[in-house]
Amino acid sequence: MERAMPQAVPLGQMEVFQALQRLHMIIFSQNVSPCGKFLAAGNNYGQIAIFSLSAALSSEAKEESKKPMVTFQAHDGPVYSMVSTDRHLLSAGDGEVKAWLWAEILKKGCKELWRRQPPYRTSLEVPEINALLLVPKENSLILAGGDCQLHTMDLETGTFTRALWGHTDYIHCLALRERSPEVLSGGEDGAVRLWDLRTAKEVQTIEVYKHEECSRPHNGRWIGCLATDSDWMILSAGQGRCVNQWQLSGELKAQVPGSSPGLLSLSLNQQPAAPECKVLTAAGNSCRVDVFTNLGYRAFSLSF
Repeated sequence: MERAMPQAVPLGQMEVFQALQRLHMIIFSQNVSPCGKFLAAGNNYGQIAIFSLSAALSSEAKEESKKPMVTFQAHDGPVYSMVSTDRHLLSAGDGEVKAWLWAEILKKGCKELWRRQPPYRTSLEVPEINALLLVPKENSLILAGGDCQLHTMDLETGTFTRALWGHTDYIHCLALRERSPEVLSGGEDGAVRLWDLRTAKEVQTIEVYKHEECSRPHNGRWIGCLATDSDWMILSAGQGRCVNQWQLSGELKAQVPGSSPGLLSLSLNQQPAAPECKVLTAAGNSCRVDVFTNLGYRAFSLSF
């Protein structure tokens, strides 16, 4: 579906186009600003919307407070992943990652700062980048996706320093072991692979689908998300409207319904600079981002 309409289109047709766009919208990614007061959401049309969490959570909030304060065209295709440094919002789409200054975004000056493309095997290859991961100790960014590799980029120089091979299918997710220079990756080959960043080598492989208690033959082998450390509760979501709350024992504590028929992204805002904005947000197959203030119920929804 096209993302722009000619300026001469009558107002009524423009409104119909925008309504159809919202109807078919998918929100793939979310990320909280370094100050904790703003939420970025990226959709299948390549747009990034910035919401003010502080305004939406205010006791004086109005319906307008739940709309984006700014929306800009970031990529030609879907925005699959986003992360933030102290100053920048990094977004990934088909084959490239881009950087935006948070300070400029909040002034509604959404000018691309830089873009980088990993060294793919051929110039015709444009695989999607499904996951971004910051490695603060080495000031680097790891990208992974459709070419089955993990690419490491030096954030200071913008150069790609290594590529890690091992997966045989799309990579969907990354996680960092902060106490040691190790990264985990998971993908459609059903394997979780552990990489040592010091040696740039794979040190362990867990083929989850081979364990009977984890086997899901009706759903396939693929791994969709990873985490290495957790508190006493785990949050999960996917097919269906509910955010699921699990205890580490495996007991399902609660299922909290949202407004989207399927969920693709969860974001828990734990920025210490904005404790008043500590919320869980969930998004997926709709134009809405559900906001949960106490993990027990959906308080309200933000909307593109």
